[in-house]
Amino acid sequence: MGSTVWSDKRKFTWILSILLLGAFVLTSAISYQVAHESLREQIADNALPLTSDNIYSEIQQDLLRPIFISSLMAHDTFVRDWTLNQEQEPEQLIRYLKEIQDKYDTVTSFFISEKSRNYYHSSGVLKQIADASPDDAWYFRVRSLPADELYEVNIDPDSADKSRTVVYVNYKVFDFEGNFIGVTGVGLAVDKVKELVELYQQRYNRRVYFVDREGKVTLHGAQYEGGQSLQGTEGLTKYATRILTSPSASLTYQQQGKTVYLNSRLVSEFKWYLIVEQFEVESEQKLMNTFWFNIMLSVAVTIIIIVIANLTLGRYQRRLELMASTDKLTGAANRQAFDATYTRLLQKCQANQQPLSIVLVDIDHFKAVNDSHGHNVGDLVIQSISHALMDAVAKQGLVCRWGGEEFLLLLPEFDLAKSNQLAEQIRNNVAQRSIRVNGSEVRVTISIGVASLRDEEQRDQLLNRADTALYQAKELGRNQVVLSH
Repeated sequence: MGSTVWSDKRKFTWILSILLLGAFVLTSAISYQVAHESLREQIADNALPLTSDNIYSEIQQDLLRPIFISSLMAHDTFVRDWTLNQEQEPEQLIRYLKEIQDKYDTVTSFFISEKSRNYYHSSGVLKQIADASPDDAWYFRVRSLPADELYEVNIDPDSADKSRTVVYVNYKVFDFEGNFIGVTGVGLAVDKVKELVELYQQRYNRRVYFVDREGKVTLHGAQYEGGQSLQGTEGLTKYATRILTSPSASLTYQQQGKTVYLNSRLVSEFKWYLIVEQFEVESEQKLMNTFWFNIMLSVAVTIIIIVIANLTLGRYQRRLELMASTDKLTGAANRQAFDATYTRLLQKCQANQQPLSIVLVDIDHFKAVNDSHGHNVGDLVIQSISHALMDAVAKQGLVCRWGGEEFLLLLPEFDLAKSNQLAEQIRNNVAQRSIRVNGSEVRVTISIGVASLRDEEQRDQLLNRADTALYQAKELGRNQVVLSH
């Protein structure tokens, strides 16, 4: 009788499950068709071009401002009179450049005289421009621009501070008779320009970047995942010529299995192309109607399934979740929980430029413990080490049983020095700890490898470096910490 009831329940559950699945498939298919057609029309014809126009308008205010400033300087009567007056009293021009820099909040302002080749900067006379110097090639390039091109925009190290990269606007200066007498201009910090790009992306929820006339990506946000050029970006190679030969273009291409909508526009003042992209997403207006239809059709079936399934599945849910993410022996996280946490923390730390460290721990000569005392004692040793690690890390990071007698510590906001300090503390504590079993005292030591995240490092690279450091710790005699620099 009992088996018959159980069989009937199983049949009933399967019927309801199939009904639920069928309803979802049917409504999802309808939703997809409506969304797909609406999406193409809305994004390609309306939303993306409008966003591109809005961003272009903001560029007029934000990025084109230094061109306006450079133009003012190039046509300033004082600059031209001072240059034509044999560049007497250089402190007057230096004071003028300093006032320009302070007034317009630029990172640099400068003037190079064609006659003396002096490089006047807001901080003083930096040097003399030399024909043979590669660092000064930009000046002669600007001087040789066609007559109808008065300026150029380029990205170079700051002449006054080589550690800083600057977006320069270099503007030709002519005397009152049209003779070339030098180059002036200002610069914006690349980081500041990137902040503007990030602002555009957040405001419009689109991917925004710039390319030059050759297709090279010149500026992009921190989370940009494309290639270094249009020709090197997945799915865009065959469209690069079309984009670079047209003042504006709208197209779609495939990237990572997804449809990407692209709108390009030539920013003639910068001689760069503004690229605005959007991945295919749900179209809000039409999807909402389909969504509610989907919900109404599926909720009734779902409630029946929930009522039946909740009687048996509710009490197992937490247990299953715990089993899925926790190592049974030690209570530490397992690899599945580590993978999810590691992916999230890696993206966060790279985006915010925060440190992230991995500490790999291995129990020295653990096989000898098992051979001498048995696997039960070996399990007690593993549990003891696990508790020591979790006590040391507390809520600062994640302790994961990596395998057998290995543990991994994932430590956000820990740089190499801080991680080394924690690792040494753990190693010392374990070395002083003893486990008493059946009147016997068991002592173990641990070897530790430590690695901290480098710029633009991939997840597997960081893990491999920590593993290599651990291997070195073993090779050097165990019971020590080795850092991967």
